[in-house]
Amino acid sequence: MTDTGRIRNFAIIAHIDHGKSTLADRMLLATGAVTEREFHDQILDDMDLERERGVTIKASAVTLEYRHADGETYQLNLIDTPGHVDFSYEVSRALAACEGALLLVDATQGVEAQTVANAHLAVSAGLALVPIVNKVDLPTARPDDVAEEIEHALAIDATDALAVSAKTGAGVDTVFAAVIERLPAPAGDPAAPLRALVFDATYDDYRGVIVYLRVVDGRVRVRERVRMMGTGQVYEVTELGRFAPKMTKCDALETGEVGYLIAAIRRLGDVRVGDTVTREGAPAAVALAGYREPKPMVFCGLYPAEGTAFESLRLALERLALNDSSFTYQPETGGALGFGFRCGFLGLFHMEIVQERLEREGGIAVVQTAPNVSYEIERTDGTASVIAGPADVPDVSHIAEFREPVVQVQFVVPTDAIGPLMKLVEDRRSKYLRTDYLSAARVILEFEMPLAEIVYDLYDKLKSVTRGYGTLDYEFIGYRAADLVRVDILVAGERLDALSQILHRSVSERRGRKVLRRLRREIPRHLFQVSLQAAIGGRIIARENIAALSKNVTAKCYGGDVTRKRKLLEKQKAGKRRMKQFGQVSVPQEAFLSVLGARDEKD
Repeated sequence: MTDTGRIRNFAIIAHIDHGKSTLADRMLLATGAVTEREFHDQILDDMDLERERGVTIKASAVTLEYRHADGETYQLNLIDTPGHVDFSYEVSRALAACEGALLLVDATQGVEAQTVANAHLAVSAGLALVPIVNKVDLPTARPDDVAEEIEHALAIDATDALAVSAKTGAGVDTVFAAVIERLPAPAGDPAAPLRALVFDATYDDYRGVIVYLRVVDGRVRVRERVRMMGTGQVYEVTELGRFAPKMTKCDALETGEVGYLIAAIRRLGDVRVGDTVTREGAPAAVALAGYREPKPMVFCGLYPAEGTAFESLRLALERLALNDSSFTYQPETGGALGFGFRCGFLGLFHMEIVQERLEREGGIAVVQTAPNVSYEIERTDGTASVIAGPADVPDVSHIAEFREPVVQVQFVVPTDAIGPLMKLVEDRRSKYLRTDYLSAARVILEFEMPLAEIVYDLYDKLKSVTRGYGTLDYEFIGYRAADLVRVDILVAGERLDALSQILHRSVSERRGRKVLRRLRREIPRHLFQVSLQAAIGGRIIARENIAALSKNVTAKCYGGDVTRKRKLLEKQKAGKRRMKQFGQVSVPQEAFLSVLGARDEKD
């Protein structure tokens, strides 16, 4: 039996690109978990997508055996977490399985927006923090200034912050010592009934669902029957193991340990992240608290590029949702796009990653509709509901109040970029809150802004106006009333639901006209004039026309009475009137993709 006093469960948290995965690599190498021959950069980032983009997308767990100077061997369960704001839910799940965290700050860049957000997550979860200043080997490093920023921005005592270079390995021994001496051991009861927290899961075609768990109380052994307390399903454990970093089998997982469980679970719906695993014969009385449900903030439709691939897309989404519980989906029909799914994401980068994972892991080409955020509507009968897209907006006569999601945004920028940043946010209906100087050269500015003004292109434009030095983090604070309208796009009088948008009234006409101009370029000309309209309810706010193709019906008339030509022209005119009344306008998929994929540029 493993002594819980010699177990440490901790996560590495930081802003994106501050060296989390590099430090994890160095710790694996230092403990012999991987040999020099097996070693490569970002060894815990096992997805091709993570390696290509150079960012951590999924939290990764690994068990290390470390011999301390006191002669004792300690089991260190490390979780490497993502740094991007869209994956903060992954961070919060990882922190729930730990007692402590290493807070990593880049010695050249200092405290950034996501550093602040992740530190607050760890403190609110009651974790002990060890501040680490990384990249001290760089010539532009300023460890003393960064330690001062940590104290000022995070209210964390940084007098004993560790100076480390994860790339060269300098100072890594002090990290191991701090983990053992400054982070607490697990506080579970080995004699209590089994309670294990499911913090992640993945699906294997041959072994079924692989459950990642942290044992809080008791122990679990191979061949025992266990119950998922949330779903009530009972299974026999066929395999247990730890990540070292490869999956390594063991006979039991003790109190405080982190590992995986395989029990021939075939149905994806039988496992929920945040559920509690207990023993069937002697179950625990109360389940663990689990995780708060994530709230998707950005929605879009995903449709198979080939109509016959709907069932394959459904299965791929089901598997992906098991591995990424912050992603939601439900079936919908998109008119011209056929059958697909309405999907919810935590942000635009999260949406981009999910689409790419579907295409790579599921082998499915998908068409994505315009992203939009969720809104809240209070109806005239007094009921309120959250809607995920324009198709759910009721008739304007039934709406008492239209509310949009508002977030508190925190920008960390150089002081010389304050002016450009103010100019950037003033057109986005922002409300200034406060300014806090980290140092003479860097400042934190806070605003309240509608989420819809952030998710599309604010991050890209922030990088542009701050020459790459600006960062942002945001937190949802609630729904607030605004002058919002649903803008519909009509082609020959027929509404295209896939192109409908919810917009603020002040920009509705301008953006509606842009969509019509793009459609006019993409829809081929017909034998009759095609009208393109943008409408709010029954009021047309913009219109474009696609001119009819003209055919020279009098070309074969070389002479004779002029009435013969007039007769042919009148016959053509009557035919065009009839086609305009009964003809069908074909809108090619390329037209949808052109409109949905285009960014909102300035006129």
